[in-house]
Amino acid sequence: MNAALPAMQISHLAAPDGTQLCLRDWPVAASTRARATVLIVHGLGEHGGRYEALARTLNEWGFSVQAYDHYGHGLSGGPRGGLSSDTRLLDDLAVVMDATRAAMPYQQPLVLLGHSLGGLVAADFVAAGMRHVDALVLSSPALALHLSGVQKILMEYLPKLVPNLRIANGVQSRHLSHDAAVVKAYDDDALQHNRISARLAGYMRGGGGRVQAKARHWSVPTLLMWAGQDKLVNPAGSALLAEHAPAAVLQAQCFDQAYHEIFNESPELAAPVFARLEQWLNQQFPAA
Repeated sequence: MNAALPAMQISHLAAPDGTQLCLRDWPVAASTRARATVLIVHGLGEHGGRYEALARTLNEWGFSVQAYDHYGHGLSGGPRGGLSSDTRLLDDLAVVMDATRAAMPYQQPLVLLGHSLGGLVAADFVAAGMRHVDALVLSSPALALHLSGVQKILMEYLPKLVPNLRIANGVQSRHLSHDAAVVKAYDDDALQHNRISARLAGYMRGGGGRVQAKARHWSVPTLLMWAGQDKLVNPAGSALLAEHAPAAVLQAQCFDQAYHEIFNESPELAAPVFARLEQWLNQQFPAA
């Protein structure tokens, strides 16, 4: 890490119902004016702290970074994997974004970067027009799932019958990355969990359809990147969004050999992902 970069800072923000949401900030060096702020929205069962390496790379490129832990995840409140309402994740993102913008310099751009479940939340948030977003990055977004016929039936009815029922989320860490060190760190991480409620599963099942319905009218500059060998979310959802969204607005790339966590892949697989991200950010926010 560059010694000039300030230490990561942890704080908490109260949601309207009083639940404490954990925020993590990675500021740029004091002598640097940030090109934009990147707000990271993390995936299912994990937490914002797992994005330290990505955040520091973005810092080096001149971007300040913030991440937060979803309700029921990481250091935020709520039952692990639970969801208090169907719109909870979207509402919390609005609260966090408002606080983030309030602390940013006037007219500084804000970029949403969502991975997996966080990619679905970020895309759903943009599709609904809940707040102004200057640019969007989607990493292996959960726009479609690998579901059997029985699982589809369960995900249709369980959220209505027992929304707070929590079961194992089915994430198998060996499918996150080809890098064994990444897999081990995930397995050893005391803040990650393997629970999902029926309501959260129902949100994940229905969210992709809402996003796809707005694809032809997509207007926020977007970089969509996904893993060709993804066994945790169905890459067909990303391919469908790339097919129907305007090419002038949404740039898309599939990394054919990568597993789900494209930013945490083995060095030879992650390098082109970071290069593509840097290229796109330079296009959107040219360095002074």
